Amino acid sequence: MQEIRKKLKEVFGYDSFRGNQEPVIQNILAGRNTFVIMPTGAGKSMCYQMPAILRPGTAVVISPLIALMKNQVDQMNAVGINARFLNSTMSRTEINKLKKAVLAGDVKLLYVAPESLTKEENIEFLKQANISFAAIDEAHCISEWGHDFRPEYRRIKSIIDMLGDLPIIALTATATPKVQLDIQRNLQMESADVFKSSFNRENLYYEVRPKKSIKKQLIKFMRENKGKSGIIYCLSRKKVEEIANFLQVNGFSARPYHAGFDPDVRIKNQDDFLNEEVDVIVATIAFGMGIDKPDVRFVIHYDVPKSLEGYYQETGRAGRDGLEGQCIMFYSYSDILKLEKFNKDKPVTEKENSKILLDEMSFYAESTVCRRKQLLHYFGEEYDDTACKETGMCDNCRYQRETFEGKDFVKIAIEAVKQTDERFGLGHLVSVIRGSHNQYIKSYKHDKLPIFGAGAKEDESFWKSIVRQTMLYEFITKDIENIGVLKMSEKGYKFLKNPTSIKLSKDHDFSDVDADDDESNEPSAAQSAGQSFDPVLFDLLKAEQRKMAKQHNLPPYAIVQEPSLQEMATTYPTTKEALANVNGIGMGKVQKFGDSFLKLINKYVEDNDIDIEDVVVIKSSGAKSKNKIYIIQQIDRKIDLEEVAEVKGWSMEELLDEMEIICFSGTKLNLDYYLEQIMDDDFLSDIMDYFMNAESDDIQLALDEFADEDITSEDLRLIRIKFHSEHAN
Repeated sequence: MQEIRKKLKEVFGYDSFRGNQEPVIQNILAGRNTFVIMPTGAGKSMCYQMPAILRPGTAVVISPLIALMKNQVDQMNAVGINARFLNSTMSRTEINKLKKAVLAGDVKLLYVAPESLTKEENIEFLKQANISFAAIDEAHCISEWGHDFRPEYRRIKSIIDMLGDLPIIALTATATPKVQLDIQRNLQMESADVFKSSFNRENLYYEVRPKKSIKKQLIKFMRENKGKSGIIYCLSRKKVEEIANFLQVNGFSARPYHAGFDPDVRIKNQDDFLNEEVDVIVATIAFGMGIDKPDVRFVIHYDVPKSLEGYYQETGRAGRDGLEGQCIMFYSYSDILKLEKFNKDKPVTEKENSKILLDEMSFYAESTVCRRKQLLHYFGEEYDDTACKETGMCDNCRYQRETFEGKDFVKIAIEAVKQTDERFGLGHLVSVIRGSHNQYIKSYKHDKLPIFGAGAKEDESFWKSIVRQTMLYEFITKDIENIGVLKMSEKGYKFLKNPTSIKLSKDHDFSDVDADDDESNEPSAAQSAGQSFDPVLFDLLKAEQRKMAKQHNLPPYAIVQEPSLQEMATTYPTTKEALANVNGIGMGKVQKFGDSFLKLINKYVEDNDIDIEDVVVIKSSGAKSKNKIYIIQQIDRKIDLEEVAEVKGWSMEELLDEMEIICFSGTKLNLDYYLEQIMDDDFLSDIMDYFMNAESDDIQLALDEFADEDITSEDLRLIRIKFHSEHAN
């Protein structure tokens, strides 16, 4: 061990190992199969990196994510250890060079994606190499009962067997007893030495909030934690982009991340987050596995996760340095129903398993039992919640909850498990207790049991909570072999013989947030501006608009239009980013005219002691053209506008709508090539002069002005775009 610690100091700069790292490393060095269950942030990677350095040959590390491989390879190379990866991003030349280096014994760690491992040519190559051992990272991917099942992981054991009699180390941060058993069976590691660390992360604070006025709640939280590093998880790519944009509009440094972006965009956003150039990443679960950022101060779940395993792993990315870590989840039962709909087309077994995982998720959210106790129980660890109650490190322990005497209820729950021969799950037990006369109960003759109907006075949700709490207090347990089935425990038998007082807690009531409440249907600031803008600020902005118009020798509307002034007087934008997202204003206009408006708004807010903490811009941004790049490129290439519209299947009016959004937000569009084909120069000049001197650029007023001329509203709109491009942008 002296030699190992010397190497630890020499390579990694640490004086000692953490937790179970040392015995795990010794076990691998002794050539024994090893199963490691260790929470996120506890240093799992060290458990195979150190043996790889010390043992002769190359260690093969099977890892599920390319981003994760790159991250770890970069870290190892940075400390002078030759680590490489083999995956689908590499060219044939790169693969051949890598294989030569491995066969020459120059590589200590070879990271391989499971898909690459299964290729025949790679198996033949690895047979020739001197492999020291195989490490299977994120081993929960093997289990179909887990939250991140990957079918290709089930083949790993058979391939390792082809490479020789190698020691195996399997590692995971999330494994329920059921998943643990499945991993060991699949890898034929039932007799492996198991090293299980506590799942308790004492520095993390867990809280569940109702998903009501969620965007306002989110902004309030973000303002309280401004400048701190955080991750916000959403279930859909669309929601990721919406929330990232929403945060930017409200003045926060945020970027989106999901698998739909180009790899270059994903890598840049991830690197900017790691390098602290961006405070917040809004992401799907595609982000975060293996991300080594110790100072993430908060993890927010905007949507309910698919399982407690996923939730635990994602929250585990907070506070890896042992300091503050806030884990906030917004909950609505409608999220659970949405996720159930996603599962409707899955095979029956998978659908049933997903339903059980979602039930666990809703129990966790709605229960008033210590959050930590619930999470640790889920992973098979018993926890005395006294410490959490003293420190208030979860919302259920921090705030007083309503409790009641539960002795008689617990007794009924245990009796239901016992009298149904320990063969059924929560739903069936509750039906028996409540006296439901369904066919399933009749077929088992459970309507004849003494316990049948013993709890008929209380509703289904009450009894689900009772059975759940009876389980949390270890009076009944889960059957590891049969998912969803509940069994008696020794503690339960003792309780039936000698029932004692026990305090149970009443669940949270989320019934008023069952509807989708993410404010997507609320009017934007622009829509409501007519009724709610600050009239004093509006007059000041209007005066500034006219002053700037005189300075630039332009009509006032060319500086900024009245609806935009109203919105500015509603949302008080105090940064360039916030101003750029006002409808009708883009960054182009901000760069040209924004400074004066921002100076005025900031002074007004300060002089009048306006609390902009309460001002939340409930809109993703001003109108944006989704086809901006396409349109600009076609106009730069001087393509006829009819052809531009035809390619997209638009009418000319639809194309003009898109062009106006682009132009009015401050981007120049040079339409001279098109206008000179359809209009006389002198007439064009007359209309440009009209727009320069008119009080408004309203098209109907312009049509009235030129009523005697042969001109259409489409022609006038094109000339208006030319006018704004040349004078206002």
